[in-house]
Parts: sequence; C-alpha cells; structure tokens
Amino acid sequence: MAEISLSFPDGNARSYESGVTPAEVAASISTSLGKKAISATVDGQHWDLHWPIDADASIAINTLKDNDAEALELIRHDCAHIMARAVQEIWPDVKVTIGPVIEHGWYYDFDREEPFTPEDLGLIEKKMKEIINKREPVTTEVWERDRAIAHYKANNEPYKVELIDSIPGDEPLRMYWHGHWQDLCRGPHLAHTGQVPADGFKLMSVAGAYWRGDSDRQMLQRIYGLAFKNKEDLKAHLHMLEEAEKRDHRKLGREMNLFHMQEEAPGQIFWHPNGWRVYTTLQDYMRRKQSSGGYVEVNTPQVVDRKLWEASGHWDKYQENMFIVEVDEDHAREKAVNALKPMNCPCHVQIFNQGLKSYRDLPLRMAEFGSCARYEPSGALHGIMRVRGFTQDDGHIFCTEDQITSETKKFIDFLAEIYGDLGFHDWTIKLSTRPEKRIGSEESWDYAEKALGDACNAAGHEFEILEGEGAFYGPKLEFTLTDAIGRNWQCGTLQVDPNLPERLDATYIGADGEKHRPIMLHRATLGSFERFIGILIEEHAGKLPFWLAPRQVVVAAIVSDADDYCLEVVEALKAAGVRAEADLRNEKINYKVREHSVGKVPVILAIGKKEVEERTVSTRRLGEKQSKVQPLDEIVSQLSQEATPPDLA
Repeated sequence: MAEISLSFPDGNARSYESGVTPAEVAASISTSLGKKAISATVDGQHWDLHWPIDADASIAINTLKDNDAEALELIRHDCAHIMARAVQEIWPDVKVTIGPVIEHGWYYDFDREEPFTPEDLGLIEKKMKEIINKREPVTTEVWERDRAIAHYKANNEPYKVELIDSIPGDEPLRMYWHGHWQDLCRGPHLAHTGQVPADGFKLMSVAGAYWRGDSDRQMLQRIYGLAFKNKEDLKAHLHMLEEAEKRDHRKLGREMNLFHMQEEAPGQIFWHPNGWRVYTTLQDYMRRKQSSGGYVEVNTPQVVDRKLWEASGHWDKYQENMFIVEVDEDHAREKAVNALKPMNCPCHVQIFNQGLKSYRDLPLRMAEFGSCARYEPSGALHGIMRVRGFTQDDGHIFCTEDQITSETKKFIDFLAEIYGDLGFHDWTIKLSTRPEKRIGSEESWDYAEKALGDACNAAGHEFEILEGEGAFYGPKLEFTLTDAIGRNWQCGTLQVDPNLPERLDATYIGADGEKHRPIMLHRATLGSFERFIGILIEEHAGKLPFWLAPRQVVVAAIVSDADDYCLEVVEALKAAGVRAEADLRNEKINYKVREHSVGKVPVILAIGKKEVEERTVSTRRLGEKQSKVQPLDEIVSQLSQEATPPDLA
C-alpha cells in the first residue's frame, strides 16, 4: 500500500500508509492522545476520526480541551443523535427526520402522533444520560444509495428516504451508528457516546415545525436542546437566558407603558407617550451630536418612483423586500409604480446632485432620520428589534478617495463617544474584505481596505478581519456592542461605496477642473432607533439612564396634607428641567412605591407631614432599599444635573 506524509502543527511530519484514519494517527502519537481525541483538522477541514486519509496532508488532532468551536459542534451534533436514539428507545413508533446543530445547541424534528410533554422531556434527558454513560462507540460507513433507501424503507423511515433523494449524486451517503442506533448524517461525530458531557446539556422546549418548512407538508414536533463542554458553561448560559427573560424589551415595554404592537399593523410600532419620550430624547441627542460632528441634516421622500430604484440597482436586487405602491396618475393607461423606500442612500445622492459641487465642498457629511419600510417575513418579526417600519440614524459622507481614512477615523471617534454616553464601553470592530464576486480594480480594493484598517489603528481600536464578507462594491466596518449579559449586537456600520455615485452619475469638479466621482461612505451609528431602543431597554433591564428615562421622578404624597407641597416640588423640578409628576392618590405609600418601581421610575420622592414642615423630601432610588432625607434645594439641583444629557453636561 502506498505511503503518505502527514505534517503536524509543530512542523514535524510522519509517514503512514494510505487510508490511515485520524484515530490511528492519534494512537500512534500516544495512548493518551488516542483516548482524548475527538476529531481532526485535515487540510483545514473538520474530519471524523474514522474517515480515511488517502493523500499527503496537514493534520491536527482535536480534543475537548482545545478547538472550542469544533468541540462544541461535535458535542451538539452527537446530542441530536443521542436524543433521537433516546426518543425511539422510549417510543419505537416515532419517526425521525433531521437534527442540525444551531447556536448554543441543536434541535431534532420528530413525527409522533401524541404531543411531547414537559414530563416527556425529563424522560428523554434521563435516557440520554444512560446512553452517554454506556460509552458506546460511534462508527460510520459509506453506503450505496440503493442500499440506504432499502434500509430506510424496511425500517419505515420515509423522511430519510426523501432526504436521500435530495442529496446530490456525487455526495457520499454516510451512515452513522451511536451504539446500535443508526442515522444518515454528513458527520463528523465524536468517537464514543461517553465523550458528550452528561452534565453539559439540557432539553429546553418543544415547538411545531412543518417538514422541510412547507406548510402543505406534515406538521412535526421539534425538540430544542442546549449543550456545552461542561456544567459550568451550561449553568452560565441558563443564567443568561433567565436574565434575558427578565430584560425582554417586550415585557418591560408593557410594564413601562412604552409601546404596543397589534395585528392590524404587523411589524410596526404604536409608540405610547412614555416610549415616544425616550425616542425623541435619543433623537434630539443624536441631532446635536451630528450637528457638532459637521453633518447637515436632510429629509427625503418616503415614496419614490421605481425608476430611481432601477437606476440604483435596488429594484433587481432588493425588490422582494420592498413595499410596492401603485398609483393611477391622471387616469393613465398604466399605473405609476412606486416603492416605500427601504433605505435612504439613493435619495441622498439626488440631493448631492443638485447644483455643481467642487472638491472644496468635500467631505460633505449628510444625515437623515430616515423613515424606511422593509418587508420582513412574519416569522422573523421580534418586538421592536425586528420590524417592517423603522427610522435609521442614517448618514452618507461624500468624499475623495484620499479622505476615506480621515473620515473613517472621525466616524469611529464619533461613534465611540456616543456608545460611551449610552453606557456601552465594550464593543468591537470587524473589517469585511473583498468578496469573490466584486467590481472595481484590485488597486482600488487594496486602497479602500488599507484605508479602513489605517483608520481603526489611528483611532486606537483593534479590528478583526472577515475575509470575503464585504459588499460586491467595497469593504465595510461593522461595530458590535456587547451588553450587560454578554450578548452581541451589531449596530454601527461604515461602508465604502464607489458604485452608487457611478450608477446615479454623482460628480464633483476637482482641482484640475475636471469631473470626478466622489466616494460614498454609508454610515450608521445606532442603526435603527427602534432596534437600538430595544437594546437599551434590555441592556439596562428597563432602568434607563436618568436623562433618557421617560418618567424621571414621581413625587408621592404619604398623607393628603402633603398634596400642596408635592405639587410645589413637582413645579420646582420641572423648572429645573426634570420630568416630574405627582401621585396624590389615596393609597398607601408602599403600594405607590411598588407600582412605580415596576414601571421603572428612577426616583420616588415621598412626602409626609415631617417633610412638609422641614421642606425636605425622602428620596428613594430604583433598586435601593434605603431612602434618604434631603433638603428640597439639594435634590432639585442634584436631579437637574442628572437630567442633563451627557453632551450638554
């Protein structure tokens, strides 16, 4: 048999017979590694320990202690198979379908007449742990198509037969066994069931799912599970989920009376006075920041003729996400076709194109709180985080190629200030580079990518490179926030675009007296106001920074004799720029405190006879158990400072 050479990460190489498996390679290095191995990386590809290697290659043996992403993928994939085996051992008549890995875990779809119950999930978990503790080997074979189909027909597994029919003919059919139980799978998998951490997984829920996502097909039952490398990681994730549930912006939005949504306007928001106050306060802050940052604010139409969308290229590439509006213009033969704008960029170019522009006018920083509409599938809608109608803090910088670095650095500094003011100090930058299909010269791509990287360095921020993730016309930066419970939110962007100015014939007169194309930098700081407000609510668990809180102070009377002084305190606070209201209801003070605390009012000032006599207030802050007695002038001055937006402080 022919020999092959395998090179290892340490630079050494060894000779093996062709067809050697990674399991055999690991065992040849040491008995310990042979036992700990879970998979291999062969020429950059994730490789099952049982797959043969037939040619010279680089190889690295993976264990549970390293290669976190690959280890977790294997654990979660094996959990899916082990769960399916457990289900069929408990209920042999259940038919299996598919069970892919998803973020943080897996799911598996089953065809079962009776619905799974929470008690059933407990039974399945118990059976899974029994299977794991048996430490049974995981093996694989490649079968001919006819043999596999015959096998599944004989075992009354019609879904597997259909899956085989959909697999390309040149793709091998891999059959995997976890102990005695068998499934069709691309792999790779762990070496034995005992490599799945028995205390690192948990079954979470059951949901309905149509076979292959087709509403005309069989409704199946989908069981979701979580899996991690150890009990501690699982426990931390479950704690994060509990925190996320407490912080859910939809729940807090109801408690704080911020907004609601209803079926007559899917994916659109009914802002209540409290919520709109947060919205406009944030918008006013952004307006001031953009003005001081050298932006000119514009406003463009919401309904635009298809001709502009055709010229910009969006009609061909984005039409399925656009809301189309047909209008009978003066009883013409054909109705005029318009679209609600899904983005603002083509309209901003129209403003740039009005009048002659000189190189002296550049950079031109244009901003708009642009109302946009995009069709999102109903299943993708999520509170105010994913909607069909939204407003972007949109901006476009028209500049020369030489100005890309300086303008990008200015934007990064601008964004850093805003994120810091809003309480986000942990954020990262990702630079997406040229994709395989692209326009423009290699020199222009080299220049733009280097310009963005140089700007990040000049601004003092490290960045991660996402190879090939840029748009077809230019590279981009993505700014991702990490919130209080470790979740990541991609919010800000900056995109280099020479394409749209070309398509829409934007020009400026250069120092040489000739016409030139500007570069267009698409930039957003918050993204959409709706989504960012949702993020803010969840980041702060409803306890918004005082200057952003819709209801800042409630002055609550303990006795009716304090009513007049309560109203005086409210007026003094309002005069100092604080949002204040009185609660003079004939209710106990503890009831009032509980109610306003649920509504996330930051400060409650309680006033009884003693406070009236001494012209003081009893200050209780949200989340604090103890109150503090303060002179009226002192608390008014203090809260006035706290109510001042950070850019005006």
